[in-house]
Amino acid sequence: MKTVRLTAAQALVRYLANQMTPEGVPFIAGVWAIFGHGNVAGLGEALQGAQDSVTTWRGQNEQSMAHAAIAYAKQLGRRRAMAVTSSIGPGALNMVTAAALAHVNRLPVLLLPGDVFANRAPDPVLQQVEDFNDGTISANDCFRPVSRYYDRISRPEHLLTALPRAFRTMTDPADCGAVTLAFCQDTQAEAYDYPESFFAPKIWHIRRPQPDAFELETAIAAIKSAKSPVIVAGGGVHFSGATQTLRDFAQKHQIPVVETQAGKSALPWDDALNFGPVGVTGAASANTICEGADLVIGVGTRFQDFTTGSWALFKSPNRKILALNVQPYDSAKHDALPLVADAKIGLELISSALGDHRFAAPDAGLKADWFAKADAVTAAPKDGNSLPTDMQVIGVVQRASRDNTVVMCAAGTMPGELHQLWKSKLPLSYHMEYGFSCMGYEIAGGMGIKMAEPERDVIVMVGDGSYMMMNSELVTACALGVKITVVITDNRGYGCINRLQMGTGGAEFNNLYAHTSHIHAPQIDFAAHAASMGADASKVTTIAELEAALESAREATRPTVIVIDTDPYSTPEAGGYWWDVAVPEVSDRNEVQQARARYEAALKERH
Repeated sequence: MKTVRLTAAQALVRYLANQMTPEGVPFIAGVWAIFGHGNVAGLGEALQGAQDSVTTWRGQNEQSMAHAAIAYAKQLGRRRAMAVTSSIGPGALNMVTAAALAHVNRLPVLLLPGDVFANRAPDPVLQQVEDFNDGTISANDCFRPVSRYYDRISRPEHLLTALPRAFRTMTDPADCGAVTLAFCQDTQAEAYDYPESFFAPKIWHIRRPQPDAFELETAIAAIKSAKSPVIVAGGGVHFSGATQTLRDFAQKHQIPVVETQAGKSALPWDDALNFGPVGVTGAASANTICEGADLVIGVGTRFQDFTTGSWALFKSPNRKILALNVQPYDSAKHDALPLVADAKIGLELISSALGDHRFAAPDAGLKADWFAKADAVTAAPKDGNSLPTDMQVIGVVQRASRDNTVVMCAAGTMPGELHQLWKSKLPLSYHMEYGFSCMGYEIAGGMGIKMAEPERDVIVMVGDGSYMMMNSELVTACALGVKITVVITDNRGYGCINRLQMGTGGAEFNNLYAHTSHIHAPQIDFAAHAASMGADASKVTTIAELEAALESAREATRPTVIVIDTDPYSTPEAGGYWWDVAVPEVSDRNEVQQARARYEAALKERH
């Protein structure tokens, strides 16, 4: 057996370079790295020596680097991924939030945090977290609950089994998520005689599981016996590449489709059977359809509380849930009829068995009424003296968008209003991280999207609160020449959660800057801040000025940031649904008491 002597870090990098997609490109598109104590001498040296085969980028924060990697994988439908390496200690722990984001959203990312010395000779090393009762614990054990696969590489030969397991997880449609290989720093530098065959190019195919015969028969029977089914399209539709299959299925059998946050853009917004967004941030058209459905067909959705209106939405007596999902855990939720299979394969087999079976056409008036309301709130204001609303900002961005535009966001006010109001034209033109709703994902995520699909026009929608949490990858986007447009809506605090606070009877407290403890109220010049990082930046005051700024951004050669002040209280009056947010049983505030009474009444309506 031929061998080659390499350090463990060199072996890992060489292995990454030779793991290919069926299209003949490396599955790992590159490595994000901030070097420090625990990875600079080992992985740093290995990556420097492999620059011709593995690209390395330097970001500004370990969490945001991982966000960029995750967004990259999401935008490509999980067909490729990126790796991220950090030092031990704080660098590693910065990535834990991103690992959770990948875990919740079922997205592949390879995390390579440095770890303590395997030989323990210099313990405690700088940044080492010592457990007084367990010598095997390090800070990296925090990754265990948020990783789909976790391993600690304390011997060079561990890579021979750990790396294939890591790639199996990242390319498995059911188990996909964050993979963490905690890499002991002395092990990184240790040499080993690796079999040359270990580095032979390998193609990783993403399987399409076929359904169990009994589950398929049960699903077909349930659909045939239904009177008013509805399809809830989730993110799995995109990951399966099943958008056209879903459209064909819905049209052939005349079944209305509603979209989750992750599933939005599965169908074009103007498709006759796309009744729009569902749930808490949904449209009246979609929610009305769901209220009367006797069979809820989930396709690639995990039935998050925002999708189900905290399980109060599906009101039809004796309604059933049929869950077509590649992950058995998701297919069995809430006593659903499980159909464990790839979404595309499952829909094709069901459609073939249904033949010409069709249902009564849904009420097209519901869709027309909803979009009339949506158009009204996104139209340019007639009164130029009041603060613009977020809905009006969305309207401007919508009118400025092209067929290839991707609009993206993650947390705060914008996710709900974009879900309700945005008109998606093509698959994967709507990129929302709402599984974990992680503030700070936006700018790094926008960069990852553009790196995944350079030909797409990427518009990042971010509130001032989320921008303040994590904006530093704007520097990286400028340095790498990754052209994105960032629209910052400044409502001077956390406007979304402030409205929720008020809606549950609470006094406005500690959310908007005006209601915080302070001596000097913050007056943040976001345009100057963005410009200092290298972006083309400006502040506009009206919707008309925003429209002109977006037009100018088309010709920009580097990231553009546009700031606009918005009203923190305005929100769409139409659409939406109840959300289970517990209200205090005891309070001196009359508003809380009233909110509690409404809450208890709503609980009685839950099914």
